[in-house]
Amino acid sequence: MQRHHRGGSTVHRLRAAGLVLLCCHLLFVGWLTLRPLSVPWVAPANLRPFASIHADLAGGPWTALEGIGGGLALLAPLGVLLPMAAGRLTSRLGSWARTVFAAAMISLGIELVQPAVPGQVANVDALLLNTTGVAVVHLACYPVLRSRLRAAVRREGSPSRPLRRPRDGDRGTTPRTPRVGTTP
Repeated sequence: MQRHHRGGSTVHRLRAAGLVLLCCHLLFVGWLTLRPLSVPWVAPANLRPFASIHADLAGGPWTALEGIGGGLALLAPLGVLLPMAAGRLTSRLGSWARTVFAAAMISLGIELVQPAVPGQVANVDALLLNTTGVAVVHLACYPVLRSRLRAAVRREGSPSRPLRRPRDGDRGTTPRTPRVGTTP
């Protein structure tokens, strides 16, 4: 039997807002990372993990903040937007694993397309930083989002009309066949 809740619109509004914000953020990230750049020289692709992170740290605090902080922050909102768009109140570990996997796949897709765009190069460290940023934001924000959503569902919780109890004729019992001997 399906239950219709009076105020289930909070979950639907939250999910719709999550989908709109997710689409807007992904469009912004796509524009930012996949637009052609006119540069006189392009560095080769970085396929060695942590090489550009070490280079950013060696370049000083501002270079490190720009390189590492930018990598962590680029896809970080997905840590909240992906579960919000899904609209499910699932376990923390399951939601974290799905969110991090989806973010890693989005980041991998960006890194695979970037070499085809003039002035852009692939960087394995960007994939690591983007995924780490999403994981950290999800761990920090998902429990708060989940508790607020559950509280909103509880506030709306009572059904709009009382559910009728099923009668005996509605439920029925499992039909059973009488035992029949197999030997004469």
